[in-house]
Amino acid sequence: MTIYLDVVIIENLIMNSIIIYATAIVTKAKIKHLRIFLASLIGAIYSVLSYISKLAIFSNLFIKILLSIVMVYIAFNPPKIKTLGKQLLLFYLTSFLFGGVAFSLIYIIKPQEILMKDGLFLGTYPLKTVFLGAIIASIILITAFKVIKNKITAKDIYCNIEIYLEQKNIEIKAMLDTGNLLKEPISGMPVIVVEHTKLYDIIPKEILNNLDKILGGDLESIPEEIKEKYLTKLKVIPYSSLGKQNGMILGIKADKIKIIKEDENIIKNNVIIGIYNKSLTKRGEYNGLVGIELLQ
Repeated sequence: MTIYLDVVIIENLIMNSIIIYATAIVTKAKIKHLRIFLASLIGAIYSVLSYISKLAIFSNLFIKILLSIVMVYIAFNPPKIKTLGKQLLLFYLTSFLFGGVAFSLIYIIKPQEILMKDGLFLGTYPLKTVFLGAIIASIILITAFKVIKNKITAKDIYCNIEIYLEQKNIEIKAMLDTGNLLKEPISGMPVIVVEHTKLYDIIPKEILNNLDKILGGDLESIPEEIKEKYLTKLKVIPYSSLGKQNGMILGIKADKIKIIKEDENIIKNNVIIGIYNKSLTKRGEYNGLVGIELLQ
């Protein structure tokens, strides 16, 4: 069988490039085309040397692992060892998946001459087999990770919360916000941020429609009976966020809240409901933000 080294380099360059690009997409690594090309070229050159050389070093498992580390490091330049390990693991996973798909395609297409040496396929099969195998493997991997990510997000990041106040209750969908460390400054009670439009069934409209006035100390528009019933429950909570320093949000102490999870319900008594007078999302995926402290 006649083997053309330039064809071997091109085939392996293409395979390595697609595998590295798929790894970058899954790990959300920054893509730099020159780095990916250099990493792919190093892998392709190693494949050629492994074929033409009789030195045992090219078949050594440690050298192959070291080559993978070098390729991943050149392609992504990870800032931490942990990041490098994650990218290396996904690189291997993509490579193994591609190997299985390519092997299956080779048997389906049934080329007349195939040679395998040190894990390297050589033969007369066309470049389109290489392209097709790498693309199918990449699509499978990326799709699988998106499905897994969506399932984890739906299960672990969102939860339903029942809020009880003055013998009334509502249920909202909240997102777990690890950055939500809001506390009422005097009592230290944790704060759940909720869109004001979701609170009309348990909080009087005279309060919800006059949030800015109440924060400014103007209570003239609030009827006396509502003041007597709710004034002691109202809290002013300072907060800081991106683009908003030294902000203030009006809060109200709930009688209790119930966090509904698949395995258990968590009931908390000392919680402040922070009333947010805008929408938290454009599409309405959730209506509240809950800190991780309340889920423990």
